[in-house]
Amino acid sequence: MTQTVGELNPPVRLMLTPGPSSVDPRVYRAMATPLVGHLDPWFKTCMDETQLLLRQIFQTENRLTMPLSASGSGGIEASVLNTLEEGDEGIVAVNGLFSDRMYEIAQRTSAKITKVEAPYGNTVDAEDVRRAGKGRKIKIIGLAQGETSSGVLTQLADFRKVADELGALLVADTVASLAAVPLHVDNERVDICFSGTQKAISAPPGMSPITVSARGEEVMRTRKTKVQSWYFDLTTAMNYWGKERLYHHTPPISLIYALREAMRIVMQEGLAVRWERHRTNQLALIAGLEAMGLELLVKNPAERLPTVTAVMIPKGIDDARVRNQLLDEFNIEIAGGLGPLKGKIWRVGLMGYCSQKNNVLLFLAALEKIMLELGLRVPEGGGVAAAIRNYTQVETASAASR
Repeated sequence: MTQTVGELNPPVRLMLTPGPSSVDPRVYRAMATPLVGHLDPWFKTCMDETQLLLRQIFQTENRLTMPLSASGSGGIEASVLNTLEEGDEGIVAVNGLFSDRMYEIAQRTSAKITKVEAPYGNTVDAEDVRRAGKGRKIKIIGLAQGETSSGVLTQLADFRKVADELGALLVADTVASLAAVPLHVDNERVDICFSGTQKAISAPPGMSPITVSARGEEVMRTRKTKVQSWYFDLTTAMNYWGKERLYHHTPPISLIYALREAMRIVMQEGLAVRWERHRTNQLALIAGLEAMGLELLVKNPAERLPTVTAVMIPKGIDDARVRNQLLDEFNIEIAGGLGPLKGKIWRVGLMGYCSQKNNVLLFLAALEKIMLELGLRVPEGGGVAAAIRNYTQVETASAASR
């Protein structure tokens, strides 16, 4: 037991994964500032500012708005466990691994849960949800706005209409979409909306922002039974994040510093500008990939999630070999598929700080080199050239509109 451990010195990677993403140096600096106590008067002000920024990014006035000390999966658990109890019924729209996780967690409650599915790479049809709930008293309808496992974007409006018809709360997973895709919680009347800090917000992983409407709060207050989880009981957790600031648990103080700084950067850029940046960079990436002869999992352009692009792996190409070479030779990390998509797709993330033009061009050039070395016929320089043309078109159109 005399072995010593050296100083921590992780490599610098370009994190083009579906999460976590690389973070702005300003966020690292915020994490390195001094710790204070979680009940310190100064920290209470920091908490107020964190909640203010969260409300701005969610675009809501909801009282119950806070970051949970948990990953995005904790956000799923809090959303489901706080709303469902014995005798309730819920519907979960499943089109990927993480929406299926919401279904799995909901099944562990005493409620009756119905799964409405679509193949990975597609959106669930809101009409199928309507049919599944017809004639029944539905408590919640849950779905993922951005399905990380397949790169699918789901529009919320049709599901809100169905939820209104069925008298249900609308629960939206925005882990992969918040701060990268248009979202207005109040205008779109999302009852419970949760996310993760490590994706388009570009903070470290470990916190799950959540916001709950007044109607959602009322459902929680009028429960007949206790929430199955003490830790994720939002009615007590909010006592710490509310005006009382009553002790609930010791939060990850340095992560809250980082989240506050990351969100300050988001709002400094502006939500509309940030949404457009993500859209522009993904369109350039797609143009480059298609110029190289690669296909995408999501065929409908309107259903492509700007933060995660799912690329079909060409026949005969070894998934892990390509990802390992990107990492070893270029310090670029991307992800493979999960569940039924394992070995079938690469998932390329352009999230928050990583969604930059130079990262798109570097990745396309690196991928082309590897593809050529593996014997795949791709036009030399074609991917980068196509992306540059796409950027030029966007810049020209933007200049003309001024």
